[in-house]
Amino acid sequence: MTTPMKENAAAWPTSNPIPRAEAMAEAGDPIRLIFVDDDDDYREAATAELVDLGFAVEAFSDGETMLSSVADGIAADVIVLDWSLPTVSGIDLLPRLRREGILLPVVFLTGRATPNHENLAFDRGALDFVDKSRGVPILAKRIRLIVESSKRPPALEVDELLHCGRLVLKPRISRAFWDDVDVNLTLTEFNIVRLLASNVGSHVTYRAVYDCMHHVGFIAGSGENGYRTNVRSSIKRIRNKFRLIDANFTEIENYPSFGYRWGEPKSATP
Repeated sequence: MTTPMKENAAAWPTSNPIPRAEAMAEAGDPIRLIFVDDDDDYREAATAELVDLGFAVEAFSDGETMLSSVADGIAADVIVLDWSLPTVSGIDLLPRLRREGILLPVVFLTGRATPNHENLAFDRGALDFVDKSRGVPILAKRIRLIVESSKRPPALEVDELLHCGRLVLKPRISRAFWDDVDVNLTLTEFNIVRLLASNVGSHVTYRAVYDCMHHVGFIAGSGENGYRTNVRSSIKRIRNKFRLIDANFTEIENYPSFGYRWGEPKSATP
C-alpha cells in the first residue's frame, strides 16, 4: 500500500516519493495528489483515507511550503486546496499558482460551501468545489473524474475539430476558438460550450448544464433550484469571454426558467 508523504520535503521517504516532473506517471500508476490544509488532524485523516483509496498524496499545511516544493520539481496530477490557509488563503493562492506557471487542475475542499464561495472559486479558475461534509470518498470520485477527463480517449487518436459556425472546438485539448482566437475557457466552461454547441438550436435545461459542470445529481446553492444561480454565473463568464473577442456575440440564448441554447450559426460580419 502507498504510504502518505511527509510534509517536510527533506523527510520524504525515498522508497515511494511522488515522481518528479521528468518522471511522469505511467498508465496504471496512482493519481498523484497535492493536498493543502492547515488543520493537522483533518489533513492527516484525509490523507490516510485518500491513500487507502489508491492515491499518492503529498500533504502540506500551507501554500508557501507547497509552492516551494513544486518549484523544486515535484510532479502531481491535481492540487486540492482548503480555503482558509495561513499567510496566503487558498483562494488567493490559486491565481498565484497560475502566475507562476503551475497549471495543474485545482479542486477546493472546504467547509465554506456557500454559493458566493463556490462562484469565486470558479471565477479564479478552480475545476471543482467540494464541501468537506460530503466526505473524502466523494472528493476521490470527483478527482478521478477530472483526471480521467484530461486523458485522451483511445477512440480520439486524431486531432478532431468540431465546427459550429464561427465556433471551433478542439476536444482533445479542451480549447474553444471564435474566429480562430482562443476564447481562454476553463475546462468546465469548455464543457458547457461543447454541450450547448452539440445541441445547436435546441434548449438545454439548467439541470443539464449544471450536471455538465459537476456530476449528475450534484446540488449546491440555496433552495431546491439554487444551482441555477451557479449556472447563470458560469454562462455570464462564458459570454464575457466571447465578447472580449466579439462585442456582438449573441450565440448563447436564454429561455427564462428553463435553460439556454446555442443559436443557429450566423455568418461572420463582413
